[in-house]
Amino acid sequence: MDNKLAALPRVTLPIAAAQAQPVCGDVTANLAKTVELTGVAADRGARLVVFPEKFLSGYEPGLIAGDPARYAFEASDARLDPIREVCRRRGISVVVGAATRTAHGLHISSLVFDRRGEDVEPYHKQYLYRSEAEIYRPGTRGCILELDGWRLALGVCYDSGFPEHARNVAIDGAHAYLVSGLFSVKSGYHQSRIWFPARAFDNTLYVLLSNHVGTTGGWDTCGASAIWSPYGDVIAQASREREEVITALLDPVALAEVRERETALADFVARGDTGAGDVSVRRLD
Repeated sequence: MDNKLAALPRVTLPIAAAQAQPVCGDVTANLAKTVELTGVAADRGARLVVFPEKFLSGYEPGLIAGDPARYAFEASDARLDPIREVCRRRGISVVVGAATRTAHGLHISSLVFDRRGEDVEPYHKQYLYRSEAEIYRPGTRGCILELDGWRLALGVCYDSGFPEHARNVAIDGAHAYLVSGLFSVKSGYHQSRIWFPARAFDNTLYVLLSNHVGTTGGWDTCGASAIWSPYGDVIAQASREREEVITALLDPVALAEVRERETALADFVARGDTGAGDVSVRRLD
């Protein structure tokens, strides 16, 4: 087996998914909600909490494209100081969805903050929905965060519909796949209940989805944020309609047992298949 696959974590890791309805275009209110729910996650012992796609502005493509200076974020943006402060004060890492501006244009991104409140290089969504591609630029690299010996890969919504996205980070040694999403009450719920168990079982990864509730960007969303085991079973799930924080304990023993029994990922690597695409690794501790 590849050394990256063989290197398993040694301690448990409590993580959380937050779901809520963002206020359309109200960055201040959405930052306050992020801080509030981060505190809830910390109270429940989580070392990291994940929020939905573009949560800091709402999904709102027209609003963001019309005034990116107001609704998108740049590196070291001072508006993010409340998140930095709650990370420092509570010793928790945060992954929160936002539109970002770089020299290359607008991106749909996961902003990342470590437990000291320091900014970590954001992840940019790689697979854009057709309407998104009219506004945003796709990211070019996968992302793995390292925390307490765990390698936690990031995805944003449509990324998770492409098996290669999760497979590439699994080959690079990921133990979990954390996705900020916007899944709707129509096809989105159906997609999420197929894609996420499949990504978990195919790659023997823990998988997390943080989804919206209510309406954002014209989409009626389905909630049901969840965390799946490496065997593809739901181990924690939120309601379809309420603001909630759910937590789960990532267990290295359970991960090792599933990988010992279900060997598709190791067999894939043993054939010499190495996947495609660049993956960067960013430390949180």
